[in-house]
This record gives sequence, structure tokens and C-alpha cells, in this order.
Amino acid sequence: MAKRGDKKALRGRAGRMQGGRGSGRATQGNVRLWGRHAVEAALKNPARIHRKLWATREGIASLDGELPADFPVEYADVADLARLVARDAPHQGLVLECEPLADLHLGDVLDGDPDRPIVVLDQVTDPHNVGAILRSAAAFNAAAIVTQDRHAPPEGGVIAKSASGALEIVPWIRVVNLARALEEMAEAGYWRLGLAGEAEASFAEALPAGPIALVLGAEGEGMRHNIAAHCDALARLPIGDAMESLNVSNAAAIALYAAATRKDGQ
Repeated sequence: MAKRGDKKALRGRAGRMQGGRGSGRATQGNVRLWGRHAVEAALKNPARIHRKLWATREGIASLDGELPADFPVEYADVADLARLVARDAPHQGLVLECEPLADLHLGDVLDGDPDRPIVVLDQVTDPHNVGAILRSAAAFNAAAIVTQDRHAPPEGGVIAKSASGALEIVPWIRVVNLARALEEMAEAGYWRLGLAGEAEASFAEALPAGPIALVLGAEGEGMRHNIAAHCDALARLPIGDAMESLNVSNAAAIALYAAATRKDGQ
């Protein structure tokens, strides 16, 4: 269970990327981000501690704003940068090594704006999906995403690139016990609405007024039984018979849009 405490502790202790130049991985304890939007957002984030930027001159020119005069930059060509990132990753001439973001705690979000939804992900492990969900969460003003630490990808370049800068904007809270985190949300007055294709109620019917936590499970398997049992209601999105289900990131975007456009008094 996430607890309030020292915010200086670094999250994502398990499964951090390790390795050196040429491995496509960051040096021990750091993360490596690539692509213009991801790198630019990280450079503008005052909560980030930056270590080094590898870049082409075109990549530097594409950034919004100038780097500080003493910023550690190493100019490189496209082939050199390709050896610093995951295979075939679209680095756009920019690769940034920095420290992971600091730990955030669920209580901080629950004490915040109750009109902003919380997105809870149960065993969504594909970094592309988590990144896309972060992007939708930023677009529709979600308060945070919450994942179980053991069943979520580590912070890194694939998520940051897919999130297109949203990794630096949307709080990502990792908890030890997802069921207990859902209990805390209920205690704080949040209605926990799980998305499940087999549910009888439609999402529009089940969507309440007031604080809401949207709970989504992994593609194929869906939510685990214990997590579904910790939801106040389950609902399905109204998709046609031609398609059995939606990608989890698409489902999250639709649910967040619906929550953002609720009418007063619904």
C-alpha cells in the first residue's frame, strides 16, 4: 500500500534499466528518454534531475527554448543515437538520460481535486498502452494513474515516447496492494467503476456524478477477480458486434472522455 512519507524516495526501484553506451539502456539508477516531445517535456519539468543529453544539431534546434549554457550535451550523429535507445526507436535526434521521477503517494491525490478522475490499471504491462493512457489522462484532466508496482512496466523511454510528454504531467502512483488502494479511494468518497465487457450495465448508465476512479484490466484477461470485487460497479462500453473488445488504451480514452463530459447532476 502506498503511504504518505518522504517524497524524495525514488519510485520504480525494481526493474530499473541498467547498462551503458551501446546497450540501449541507461546507466544504473537512471532512465533514458527519447523523441522530441518526451525529451522536451522532461527538460521543462523542474522535478527532473538531468544527467546528459545526446543530440544531433537538428534535434537541438527542434526544441522549444534554449538549454542552459552549462547543460551537459554531447553532439552525435543519428547512428550513434540509435545505439543508445531501444532497437528501431524513433529518437528524432534527441536522447536524454535523467533520474526517475520521485515517488508519489495516493493520499496526495485523494486530498486533491475530487472532480478529476483517477485511472486504475490492473496488470496493464505493455509500456505502449501505459504511455497512451498517460496521454489520454493528460488530455482529459485526470488526477493520476495508479498501478501495482509488480504488475506494471518501469518508467522508461517507450512509455515516455508513447505518452508524448504526459509522463511529466500526470502523476503516476505505484502501490504495493491495488485492492487496498481501491479501499482507500472508497474511503475518500470515490466511486470505483470497472470496465468489463461482460457487464450488463452500459458505461453511460453506470457513470455517476461525483468523484470517480476508472478501473481497467489487461487486454484479454481483464481485471482480476479480487480487483473487480473491489469495484462499486462494473460497466461495458457500447461497441458493435463486429469487434469483441477495444485496446485498453482506447477504452481508457473513451471512458475518460465520458467522465470529462458528464453533465452536472448526472
